[in-house]
Amino acid sequence: MNRREALKGLGLSMGYVIAAPTAIGVLQSCSGKEESWTSVFFTEDEKHVVKHLVDIILPATDTPGGLDLNVPQFVDMMCNDTLKESDKELFHQGSRFFANEYQQRVKKDLGKSNKEDVKQLFSLYFDLDQAEQDQVKLLQSRSVENVSGEDMKNFTIYKFLLMVRSLTLLGYFTSEKIGKEVLSFDPIPGAYKACIPVSEVGNAWTI
Repeated sequence: MNRREALKGLGLSMGYVIAAPTAIGVLQSCSGKEESWTSVFFTEDEKHVVKHLVDIILPATDTPGGLDLNVPQFVDMMCNDTLKESDKELFHQGSRFFANEYQQRVKKDLGKSNKEDVKQLFSLYFDLDQAEQDQVKLLQSRSVENVSGEDMKNFTIYKFLLMVRSLTLLGYFTSEKIGKEVLSFDPIPGAYKACIPVSEVGNAWTI
């Protein structure tokens, strides 16, 4: 399966991604390739690692990758503008724990990391068997007040990583380029058909 077909399947599994006007405005403000940018929410280490995470989650192949669409900037702005203060602190706390894990395993600062090193650590948290996935879901279902000790480290790391992954996919699939060139797009849709076989749907639709 090539990159384009994989994205079609992912789009279908996500259902229709509906972004609020604010989110669309943020994404449009990130249009155009930028070699450097100033973060509004991320620390310098977070900016560095989120760039790698976006490239790991959505690398460029036969379709544009997350970095081609400036998705890290989108994630930065969305975290700043939409997260509650308590969730912002959990994000920062999780990123610090992630950085500590990186330093212990790779023996260098996160700010000097490369994509492959970050990918190895990222895989430790997402290449899980079903029992481990169930444990993560159970931990994430708890409120922060009911988490302590070693569980708190994993709780906040997953808060950080899952937020990055979620906003990366949101930014990517609500971008104009992906909406028009990868997903199906019809600016003047036809008649509404309520019940048709999934096999007739074809590609995931932008709208």
